[in-house]
Amino acid sequence: MRRGVGPVLGKFHGVSRIAVLRGGGLGDLMFALPAVSALKAAYPGSTVTVLGTPLHAALVQGTAGPVDDVRVLPYSEGVRPGQEDPAALDSFFADMRQEAFDLALQLHGGGRYSNPFLLRLGARHTVGTQTPDATPLERNLPYAYYQHEPLRALEVAGLAGAPPVVLEASVRPLARFAVRAGELLALAAAEAAGTADWKARPVVVIHPGATDPRRRWPAGHFAELAAACAADGCLVLVTGDHSERQLAADIVAGAESAGAGPGLVRSIAGEADLGTLAALLVRCDVMVANDSGPRHLAQALGTPTVGIYWAGNLINAGPLGRALHRVQISWLTHCPECGADVTQVGWTAPRCAHDSSLVAGVRPENVYSDVRLLTAMNPHLRGRSASP
Repeated sequence: MRRGVGPVLGKFHGVSRIAVLRGGGLGDLMFALPAVSALKAAYPGSTVTVLGTPLHAALVQGTAGPVDDVRVLPYSEGVRPGQEDPAALDSFFADMRQEAFDLALQLHGGGRYSNPFLLRLGARHTVGTQTPDATPLERNLPYAYYQHEPLRALEVAGLAGAPPVVLEASVRPLARFAVRAGELLALAAAEAAGTADWKARPVVVIHPGATDPRRRWPAGHFAELAAACAADGCLVLVTGDHSERQLAADIVAGAESAGAGPGLVRSIAGEADLGTLAALLVRCDVMVANDSGPRHLAQALGTPTVGIYWAGNLINAGPLGRALHRVQISWLTHCPECGADVTQVGWTAPRCAHDSSLVAGVRPENVYSDVRLLTAMNPHLRGRSASP
């Protein structure tokens, strides 16, 4: 028996159509990509369809990577949150059975809901993770909450006979988005000290959002960091979606109040689609973010990052290397409001009702030191081309 992250079992015969179930956010798709690469290598000529979300579809359309296509999941309890429509579910599964998948992988949690969902696809072979109360698949990996997610996915791929070929995700932006990213940078640089040449300054991208509010570093800390970077002559761009425009604006205002020069800290929240964001991340020097999808995207693009992590999230979702990816860690173990043990998480332990930040204790000066170190170590990254 060969070994990868875990055991590598025998390959299935006649596999050409593969489905991978992985809902969730942008980072969740990034976690699955090394497993997709392993499957493509183990089954040459196969096509891999990710059963995911609209966000996943947008990313695949805007970047080049190992996924062939994305089918958007219908709303279904434990798989994609929202109001279930039995007719929509029936239609989805009828379409999927028409696809005649040879192999389906469940990379979406412990399987209580996702394993029965996967079995309705009608694939010839099924593999995935399983908690003790979950319906078994043909080949099963016991699910333990605290495990690095990309490595967990690679261990599942091993059950299907696919050893690792990469350990972390890798994608690149499609060329058509490079122009838009360049326009955003040129506009931002034009507003900074009157120069339109963004290549004259190091570019730091900040993403202050995260799906779970407890993973968010306070806006005031981001503002302090942005002001320090601007004082070094950096151009600081604060990203986010439409819902994060006010948060980005607050960071810009806070940075300017802390002494950042006019235009050196600018919000582009809501201005860039995913493809444009990818091209922008390729062009920047460093990205600073919470444990969030855009941070994982930056890592997949080869962009240096500074991540702000709660210790438990670092186990599950942190970068493996430290040459290009630094982490600042909060070791908080209890809720600041009620004292509940926040390390007891996962499928057996519901969390407390409070959303207080678990990473507020990370000091801005420590994050700033990492930013300075990465920009000093990687001066060749400034002004690099965004072309594929």
